[in-house]
Parts: sequence; structure tokens; C-alpha cells
Amino acid sequence: MSSIREFIKKPNLSFWQIWNMNVGFFGIQFSFGLQQTAINPIFSFLGADHAELPLLNLAGPVTGLLIQPIIGAISDKTWLPKWGGRRKPFFLIGAILGSLCLFAFPFSPSLWFAVGLLWILDAANNTAMEPYRAFVGDKLNDDQLTFGYQMQALFVGAGITIANFSLFLFQDWFGVPAEEGAALCSTATETISAIPKWVYYSFFLGAIASVGTIAWSVWKTPEIPPSDEELAQLQKEHRESSFIQRIKEPFAEITGAIGSMPRMMWKLAAVYFFQWYALFVYWQFVTPMLRATMFGISNDDNTRFEGIMEACRSGGIVGTGDTAFAQNIQLVSEQALAQTGLMNGTYNFVTMIVALMLVPFAKKYGSRNVYVASLVFSGIAMLSMPYIQNEYALLIPMVLFGIGWAAMMGIPYAMVSKVIPEEKRGVYMGIVNMMIVIPMLIQTVTFGPIIKNLLGNDAVNAILFGGVFFIIAALLALRLKRSVSAAVQMK
Repeated sequence: MSSIREFIKKPNLSFWQIWNMNVGFFGIQFSFGLQQTAINPIFSFLGADHAELPLLNLAGPVTGLLIQPIIGAISDKTWLPKWGGRRKPFFLIGAILGSLCLFAFPFSPSLWFAVGLLWILDAANNTAMEPYRAFVGDKLNDDQLTFGYQMQALFVGAGITIANFSLFLFQDWFGVPAEEGAALCSTATETISAIPKWVYYSFFLGAIASVGTIAWSVWKTPEIPPSDEELAQLQKEHRESSFIQRIKEPFAEITGAIGSMPRMMWKLAAVYFFQWYALFVYWQFVTPMLRATMFGISNDDNTRFEGIMEACRSGGIVGTGDTAFAQNIQLVSEQALAQTGLMNGTYNFVTMIVALMLVPFAKKYGSRNVYVASLVFSGIAMLSMPYIQNEYALLIPMVLFGIGWAAMMGIPYAMVSKVIPEEKRGVYMGIVNMMIVIPMLIQTVTFGPIIKNLLGNDAVNAILFGGVFFIIAALLALRLKRSVSAAVQMK
């Protein structure tokens, strides 16, 4: 079905219209910020080992791979005016379900309960995310796409910034020193292995932000209605197709779109493999790295701590010396989580500041060149982190990482939006997400054995590994065409 809107120039939107349209990304990314920074430490608090962390994060890539392209294809064929239109029903449902999961997450009584909640939370966030990206593209003409997606990057940075700074500040305000904490093996809710109470507040704040900001965008931004011809075609397809056919149709749409994907997207997929593999490594191992580099916790210390905790959980006798040691490790782990919050908050604050500043740079020097530079900056940041022990000096590489994240969250989407057909925007944005989650899926399956057998189960080596992958991604990004005319050639 060819879209009339594909040939009609959409009107320019004002700054505040584009602002209101993107506000909901704040809530979605607050949730992702908590996932990036707090989820893996929570898994560690609940007894997970370093080598288990990649596999425990399997929810993100699997739900993204399955849900985003399917929801994107379905939303392309949807028009529900009573519920907001084409895209808004999906990201509103996702926000409500995600908020419920965020409220529940800090109360996780066990590791596998937390892992199960992560699966539901990721499914909800992915239900919201892809239609939202397509929604931005639906509303903007080519001249405003870069600005619109960089505005999106601004709210991505803002949401993750507040999420991470909340972790840093709440630990400082409400954290309990080890000597004031409860006895090591007192009760199930007060043991040293429990999730710290100050973490709860960040999750509650995220739950409110998720629903509140998306509701704002839904209220303030109308969708572009289909033309009479498009609406008639949608109604005809709905009448003439069976329930089974409607289930199969998204998969056929995805398969057909992949087969006719623009050449530029295939090249971007190669870049994304190394970029997102490296990002997943960073999010999983920055806190374990800090525990080693800033606080001197070794793998032997971790092993001793887990032995003490296992004795506590099984009702064994724990001596005073072991109690003091375990309480100190717990306190240091909380401080490392707070430092991660400060670092991640810093790079996302930089993202928020520079996101719109990158628009004139992309116009002057080319989107590809700005994107390549961002990947190089991110690689330098990861390669330097393990050699910096001062908590404030560690913020310097975070500035480079923030510039890189700002470009990664906006420029590739603007480049893709210019080379895909309008009527298939939802499914193609879903495919872009597949290009993100497949590397993450591969990372969750492969990196556990890699760190255990090749990197000495050392979080420092994991971060260096990620830095090298960013540099490889930058080299591959040089293959992306500068002009849309070159990129639009079909594979």
C-alpha cells in the first residue's frame, strides 16, 4: 500500500511541538537507566556471580527481538482513533505495564523472581519503544528528522541522568553504614543479602515517571490520521483476513522488509554488532570494575563473601570476623553502585546537553563523520576507565561517553528514516531494533564463557574488551555513505 503522505511534505512543527512529542522518552529511558545501572548490582545482591550476569540479562535482547518488530508491523496496520491512533495505544500500554514492574522490582525476594520481573519489564519497555520511534518519524518531514531524533536523544539522556543521579543521591542520603545495619543472619528482610532500601526510592520514582511522561505526550501530540484511501485499505484488509492471517502478517512483513532493506542498513547492522555488544559489556561490568579498581575487592573476596552468605542462608554459624567482612563488602558494593550512578548520570547529562548541539555539526560535517567520532570517543572512554581510581576523575571519560551516546541515540535513526518507505516505517524501525538486540543476545550467550575462560573472570578486562569493540565499530562506520542518494540503493 503506497502512502500518499510519502509524497506530501509534512508541515514544520514548532520547537515545543517536537518537545512535547518526545517527553515520553524521559519515562521510558528512566526505566532503562535503572536497568543499565541497578539491575545487575541487584542480581549481585541476590547472589549472582560475574559469569552469570550476561545470561541473566537475556530478557532484554530476546524481548526486543520478538516484540519490537512485531509491534512495529502491527502498528503500521492499526488505526484506533478512540485509543489515540496508530502508535500511541501501544506505548501507553507498555508504560503502564512497565510502571507496575518497577514498583514490584525492589521487593524481589530471590534472584529468579527478579529475573522474571526483568523479562516482563523489558517486554513492556519494548512494546512502548518501537512505536514511539516510528511515531516521531511519522510526524516530521525530512528537514526536521535529525532535529526530532536528537530531541529524542535529549530526553533519553535526561531520563537516564535522573535515574542514575537518584541512585547516587539516595545512597548518600539514606544508605546505612555497615556497623549500624542489622545482624548478618537476622531475618529474610533484613539480611545483608537483601536489596538496600534506598534503591526502592529510585524504582518508585521511575514508575511514576514512566506513566506520567508518556501520558503527557499522548495528551499533547495528535497522530496524523490516515487518508481516506489508506483507511479504506486498512478496513478492507481487516475484513478479508482471518485471525490466523493477521497473526502471520507481521512476520511476513518483517521478512519482506529485511529482503528489500536498503544497503546502508546492512552496513549499519555491522556497526551495530560491535557497538551494542560493547555497550552491554559496559552496563554489566562497570560496577564490578569499580569494586576492583576503586575499592580493591578481588575475586577471592567475592568468593569468600558468597561463601559467608551461603552459610547465612542455610542457617550455619557465622563468626564475628566473617560478619564484619561481609558487611564491609556489602557496604563497598553499595558505594560502587552509587559511583556507577554518578558516572552513568554524568554521561547521560552530557548527552542531554550536547544532543541538539550535534545537529549543526551533522549538517556541516556529515552525519556519518559525527557518528564515527562518537564511536571513537566511546572507545577511548572505556579503554581509560580501568586506569582511573579517583571518583571525580572518572567523570572525564564519561564526558566522551556522553557525546558518543548522544550521537548513537539520534543520528543513526535519522539516517535510516531518510532511506525507508513511509508506509513501512514501523516495521523498519523494528528491524533497526533487531540490529540492536541480536548483538545483545549474542553477548548474553557468549560473554559469560569469554570472561570466565579468556579474560580471567576479571571485570577490568571486560571493560577493555568493550573499548576495543567500540573502535572496531568506528572503523566499520566509515563505510556508511554520506549522502542519502548513495544510501538509498537497495541491496
